Amino acid sequence: MKKLGLLMALAVLSLLVIACTTESPVNDTSNNTAGNDDGDFTVGFSISTLNNPFFVTLQEGAEEKADELGIQLNVVDAQDDNSKQVNDVEDLIQQGVDVILINPTDSSAVVSAVELANAENIPVITVDRGADGGEVVAHIASDNIAGGEMAGELLVELVGEGAEVAELEGIPGSSAARERGEGFNNIATESLDVVTSQTANFDRAEGLSVMENILQGNPDIEGVFAHNDEMALGALEAIEASGRDVVVIGFDATDDAVTAVENGRLAGTVAQQPIMIGESAVQAAFDLLSGEDVEDFIPVDLELVTE
Repeated sequence: MKKLGLLMALAVLSLLVIACTTESPVNDTSNNTAGNDDGDFTVGFSISTLNNPFFVTLQEGAEEKADELGIQLNVVDAQDDNSKQVNDVEDLIQQGVDVILINPTDSSAVVSAVELANAENIPVITVDRGADGGEVVAHIASDNIAGGEMAGELLVELVGEGAEVAELEGIPGSSAARERGEGFNNIATESLDVVTSQTANFDRAEGLSVMENILQGNPDIEGVFAHNDEMALGALEAIEASGRDVVVIGFDATDDAVTAVENGRLAGTVAQQPIMIGESAVQAAFDLLSGEDVEDFIPVDLELVTE
């Protein structure tokens, strides 16, 4: 009996040791909780193209702010491809990001991407260009209409009322192209003779080739407004090669454009401050995730850059 009692005591002691040294299943899974539980946020950012200096600078502003706030920022490049942007947003959703920032390639085509995020209850913030549909929490951008008007007023001042001018339009369907064109034509309709408006898709090489054709068909043209600096710089190359004296105004104030203004080659550009746009977008995402109120539209100031 003593031997039996000793064996039973040893068995109970073994069970107590096991109970004290074995981790519970709850503790095992506690280390796999989402980052949001300890205050960390992950934000996805779909950018229309990183083949444009303006959006590279915008990305840099967003990354600097993300580092400052301790946010994990996942940036993807849509390469100006509508379908790729939708696929990129799907990938960000699969990664489980908390907010998606979208700089649309096209304001209409991006709607399906916005709706995909909506279906997963992931907030969407649009950056620089808006979306024509879907639920968007906030939009961060400059006032493109006001910027177009600033460019139009400068062009009138430089070439005079009634002068023949051309307009190089951005990507058809993008809110930036629509709004900058609207602002420009608010002024040009009354004060200038816009002999042609053609798209060059926000691209420098296309700006060059389109401008070459415009120059051939319009011998009396005196000025050009391009919806962005890349097209303006392409147009400037064509004009300089032709030997003509034509005033060119751009939009965005990229480094190359500002240098061209300082050198007297480009008449002016509308400064959008892309670093500030990127910073504001990430700040809005952080505020939203922190439970703070975020305005529907967060404007970023414009300024005119001239000699």
